[in-house]
Amino acid sequence: MTDTATATLIPLAQVNPAMIDELLDRAFGSDRHRRTAYKVREGTEWLPALSFGALDTEEMLVGTIQVWPLALTDETGRRHPILMVGPVAVVPERQSEGFGHVLMAAMADALDPAARLPQLLIGDPEYYERFGFFSGPTQKWALPGPFERHRLLVRADNPAILPEVGTLGPWIG
Repeated sequence: MTDTATATLIPLAQVNPAMIDELLDRAFGSDRHRRTAYKVREGTEWLPALSFGALDTEEMLVGTIQVWPLALTDETGRRHPILMVGPVAVVPERQSEGFGHVLMAAMADALDPAARLPQLLIGDPEYYERFGFFSGPTQKWALPGPFERHRLLVRADNPAILPEVGTLGPWIG
């Protein structure tokens, strides 16, 4: 792992949107918009206070993290606010250098400790478990598209408060 202490984090809102799209295309492919993660947050905007870009020592954009407001609607129709983390992206040639760790830490540090909402992501359990994400509470949750159930991960201060059954969608209104 490279020394990422020299990485510079900036608010993602300061990055040209075309540069963000280029980085995401490189990290996930130009067909990334077809993924369920994009469908679940459709119609909402990422949260600037929780979304960051990582610049390397040459001030090149090498990574991004976005966080989106979602709702988990339970069987009674009650909507529970939840944050969707992702995409967490690092350009392919700079992966495994620690930029993902730095971005995850910046997002976690930016969360309001007095009102920290549960966070959700779709990703590799082997990677995200180190940040406290796990799939246990999500096994009966539904999304608007296909996904691998073991990759639907959540992190919450008190996972027992999360509904056992629910449908994820954008927090609108």
